[in-house]
Amino acid sequence: MTYQERTQINVSGHIEKKGRFSYLSWVYALDELQKQDGEATWDYHEHTVYPDGSMMVHTGVKAFGKTLDMLLPVMDHNNKAIKNPDAFAINKAYMRCLAKNVAAHGIGLYIFAGEDIPNAEDTPGAQDAPFTVDADLKACKTIDELKKVFSALSKEDQQKYLNIKDEMKIKIVKEVMK
Repeated sequence: MTYQERTQINVSGHIEKKGRFSYLSWVYALDELQKQDGEATWDYHEHTVYPDGSMMVHTGVKAFGKTLDMLLPVMDHNNKAIKNPDAFAINKAYMRCLAKNVAAHGIGLYIFAGEDIPNAEDTPGAQDAPFTVDADLKACKTIDELKKVFSALSKEDQQKYLNIKDEMKIKIVKEVMK
């Protein structure tokens, strides 16, 4: 199975929403990984503790003939690093890192699109910026792709999209249908 084929695997039915973030549970990530590559293996590397007490976990997944490593900070429900995390938070971070690592192989990768974009509260003045349609919506080539990307948006961003002028929505759909 090629990387391109793996990126087309639909795991949307297993996406969980927590606040404004979308997640694929590690259970479903590993289940789909094993369905696609029964020889896949994974491991947990030693975590890194930083001087401020925050921590970075590290996993590796060997699948489809390739080993990929991934890092993830131990974070709270707002995706902010936790200082001096307890064992539960560390375990949860390892499992989220593992799901992200599976996504690096293509399975559920679309869920993580845009996660590296700064949050409005992290960017001075961004709270006042008007909502703009995510580049992923504009990049869609079919209505099905548009539906998939739209459904992965937070409820708040979906509502913002629905509130923009109809002319803009029509323009986006026309771009998709080109």
